[in-house]
Amino acid sequence: MDAVGHSNTGSPAAAVGGRSEVEIRMAPETVPRRVPLPPPQSTCSKLKRTMKEIFFSDDPFRRFHGKPLRTKWILGAQFLFPILDWGPAYNFSLFKSDIIAGITIASLAIPQGISYAGLANLPPIIGLYSSFVPPLVYTVLGSSKDLAVGPVSITSLIMGSMLRQVANPAKELDLFLRLAFTSTFFAGLFQAALGIFRLGFIIDYLSKATLVGFMAGAGIIVSLQQLKGLLGIVHFSKQMALVPVMSSVFHETHEWSWQTVLMGSCFLGILLLTRQISTRRPKLFWVSAGAPLASVILSTLLVYLFKAQNHGISIIGQLQRGLNSPSWDKLLFHGLYLATTVKVGIVTGIISLAEGVAVGRTFAAMKGYKVDGNKEMMAIGIMNIIGSCTSCYITTGSFSRSAVNHNAGGKTAMSNIVMSITVMVTLLFLMPLFVYTPNVVLAAIIITAVIGLIDINAAYHIWMMDKMDFLVCICAFFGVIFISVEEGLAIAVVLSILRILLQITRPKMVIQGNIPGTDIYRNLHYYKEATRVPGFLILEVEAPINFANVTNVNERISRWIEEEKEKHLCLQFLILDLSSVSATDTSGISFFMELKKLTEKEGLQLAFVNPVGEIMEKLQRANDLYNLFGPEYFYLTTGEAILSLSSLSKESRQCSKGTNGIYNL
Repeated sequence: MDAVGHSNTGSPAAAVGGRSEVEIRMAPETVPRRVPLPPPQSTCSKLKRTMKEIFFSDDPFRRFHGKPLRTKWILGAQFLFPILDWGPAYNFSLFKSDIIAGITIASLAIPQGISYAGLANLPPIIGLYSSFVPPLVYTVLGSSKDLAVGPVSITSLIMGSMLRQVANPAKELDLFLRLAFTSTFFAGLFQAALGIFRLGFIIDYLSKATLVGFMAGAGIIVSLQQLKGLLGIVHFSKQMALVPVMSSVFHETHEWSWQTVLMGSCFLGILLLTRQISTRRPKLFWVSAGAPLASVILSTLLVYLFKAQNHGISIIGQLQRGLNSPSWDKLLFHGLYLATTVKVGIVTGIISLAEGVAVGRTFAAMKGYKVDGNKEMMAIGIMNIIGSCTSCYITTGSFSRSAVNHNAGGKTAMSNIVMSITVMVTLLFLMPLFVYTPNVVLAAIIITAVIGLIDINAAYHIWMMDKMDFLVCICAFFGVIFISVEEGLAIAVVLSILRILLQITRPKMVIQGNIPGTDIYRNLHYYKEATRVPGFLILEVEAPINFANVTNVNERISRWIEEEKEKHLCLQFLILDLSSVSATDTSGISFFMELKKLTEKEGLQLAFVNPVGEIMEKLQRANDLYNLFGPEYFYLTTGEAILSLSSLSKESRQCSKGTNGIYNL
């Protein structure tokens, strides 16, 4: 007999309830293969393997294996400073591409740096400082060829809104600057620590759904905040939420300036038009890349020629000329503000890492090279630590500037150096030219930049694929819109973690059936052609079994057994497929013992299919429970378990046929 209810000839069985009777093809062996015990391993060796899988799964030190000592030193230096790897092979042909790309992204970085500094409630000069030193540091330490670093809108918004709760930048500018530099220092320290200790998986708690909702909400709030500049309003809400922002807009209508509205509308229309042109024709990327700087130059000339500052147009004013001044003496490591700067540093550090690493990996995949995430974290972290000591606030990889760098033909990180030198020239010689730059144009530049954060297509795809993920996305969006930026992000992260905990504490369990004509067993819910095997209840647990879910798993198995008996089914065997159970703990081992007692009480024969080595090892260590269960409890496949168990009792073939191909007593 090679199947339940079939002869060796394999002749087809009669139809049962409109469906074919279960047909199971078994391996030719007479005795089913048993699950072997894993080879003994010491606790130290298992701990070493586990730590390697967690922290060094990519084996970053494989390049050092078997190399002479001198070569190891060279490789070590190249590992820490990637510029030593690609620098010696650098040539003039690469430089020609990088200098064009560097100047192009500088034309975007200069107006964005000035604008984003205002978004963070910092003086405009700080935005240019942050576009000068950090790119130099990243060029030496970073592993991405395409990442263009500098201030970005999201972290600028978060830092500005969080610090403004403890210090007023209009009245306490010196204190606000010190808090910003200190927060940047802690952000860099946190980022570098994640890279050094290889804890980058922490940023994975920001799921795609969380980021899509958060970015869209932040983009809308940032855009609405710029109505202050577009309308010429002087007294505007300091809160970053929809209701107070719109309240300021419509309660201060007497402050609206038609000159400001006219200029802002014109330049916003030009910037949006150039963005649309570059989106539809990627080869014309330089149109949108150069539009912000062109807008700044043109608007500055108009204000200067027509003396528009005397007719309601607000201007930047005098900017300090010169390079970054040291700021390490301004860092606050004590006092009442320490907890605030640490919190702001961690929040902005995580967000900037998520954006920077994602952007770097995106362009690396497009060009066919790899970016080491942990090295990127160290590079971005050290970049921000040094930046905090040189009058810079938090920076990371910018998607817009990196896209321009990629489209402009940048070949290496040298484009960051070219951009930095261009900013340096601006700081040394061109600062007086920005005196008459109108704030309304900076507001238009910010709106144009953050519109790209609103990704409706991504939200639609999330809705189509996973409604729970879409709920997380919507909660992040509305949390940012109606509460605050940081609280909206926190709500989305908490929901994501709760979803993970729910999946752990309520693991998925399914009943399996046989696909006729095969020895394959699959979920009855998804495979409609699968049929129940008479006398068998085959269950699969699709998660680790541990203290968090053993009670739930035990209750559900008990309920299934009761339901089978209430239906008067001829149930004799319970098979638990452990193929998807990757790990267990002491509570899980106790669960197996309780399950054995339960099946004995109900008069059922229990069997386990394909348990992993960890489960077998722990059963063996737990007072030799493996021998207590006996080898007849463990099988490699469901088919072998059915073949072996059905040979133990012929009663399973003495059941009468019921409906739907299931045998009843």
